[in-house]
Amino acid sequence: MNCKSVLVKCIGIAVATLSFIVYFNVASRAQGNQINVEERAEPAMETPIVNTNPLPTYGYDRLDYGMTIGIERTPNGRIWACWVGGGDNEDAFFVLNTSDDNGQTWSEPRVVIDPHDPSLSDARRTIVGNLWTDPQGNLWLFFDQSMTYFDGRAGLWYTVCENPDSDEPRWSAPKRLWHGCALNKPVVLSDGTWMLPVSLWDRGKIKDEVYKRAFPELDTFRMANVFVSNDRGQTWQRRGGVRFPKPKFDEHQVIERRDGTLWMTARTGDGIWQSVSSDKGRTWSAPQRYMPHISSRHFIRRLQSGRLLMVRHGALDERTAFRSKLTAYLSEDDGKSWKGGLMIDERRGVSYPDGFQASDGTIYIAYDRNRELDGEILMARFTEADILEGRFQSPESGSRILISRPRGLDKLPPPSGSVASDISNK
Repeated sequence: MNCKSVLVKCIGIAVATLSFIVYFNVASRAQGNQINVEERAEPAMETPIVNTNPLPTYGYDRLDYGMTIGIERTPNGRIWACWVGGGDNEDAFFVLNTSDDNGQTWSEPRVVIDPHDPSLSDARRTIVGNLWTDPQGNLWLFFDQSMTYFDGRAGLWYTVCENPDSDEPRWSAPKRLWHGCALNKPVVLSDGTWMLPVSLWDRGKIKDEVYKRAFPELDTFRMANVFVSNDRGQTWQRRGGVRFPKPKFDEHQVIERRDGTLWMTARTGDGIWQSVSSDKGRTWSAPQRYMPHISSRHFIRRLQSGRLLMVRHGALDERTAFRSKLTAYLSEDDGKSWKGGLMIDERRGVSYPDGFQASDGTIYIAYDRNRELDGEILMARFTEADILEGRFQSPESGSRILISRPRGLDKLPPPSGSVASDISNK
């Protein structure tokens, strides 16, 4: 071998060695960054605190935002409402109040879940959840916890109150159920199974660059999942899920149809989409577009009559230009067609309906209005007859009943770009 060949071989070895060192360093740095990011997200795994003595820190005069989460009735007639304070961002936290007179008057804030800690490197927030009274009369509060707006994992937690009608309700220590969040109530299937819709958001919802690549092992489950419990909520297992096109937080809900199939509807960027399961949620049909709708939450629930209730924005064939025209409809054929049309609130800036039906058949719906500008959490009360008639005609029926208004807004200038009649919502 001549000197030239030896030199070429040595240069080749050197280049290969240098390439390996560069690759190793980059890979090691990437792995190190991944570990650091996940360590940074670790505070989201710490057990949240249920604050049952929130005054005066969280009095209405200190609050400056309102986004509805849910409303529920407990066995002796108390109504609980939950909403988001702080903002639709990393400042978010939960506030709950109650009414003991059918929604005519409401208490000061009674419960707060605010996971913020100024000693942490990132904000830690709670922004998604729901209220649900189980068949045994216990009140469940599902809520999420994440670093920043979304750290790529978040976490679904729950706390249970076994005496929700008491003067001193007691809440259990929160337990973590899984990743993600749950905006809508569980359903109890005909075989007694509890089914909870759980969403693990797509990566497009990660706003902080630090977390853009965090938790890649969860990418398989970024969809509208369903979890089930066969022991009254003691344990939960993932059963299946649907990945909808153009996902917008999923916000899905499940109905068991009369033929035993499960019908899932979800919010997308292209209206309300649907999927059906014939094996109790283990597998689901390819998603299909169900009806036009603005990108916002809708509400569907089985009523005591067997009909389905739907609350959405606008007419059935309409995609409203704004979050406006909250309207209630009824279906007698499990969602194939709808009738009636009760205008709950036509104003711009109303959104996010959630509700329940009382034992006397009265329907209660909570929603919000102008989250940043007015921050109102409102309630409507009506019957199936009102929906079919298209007007509030039953005794005590009506809308725009005030649940809460953050008086701290009175001390602040209007948000940039807002107008009195409308505010841009998520």
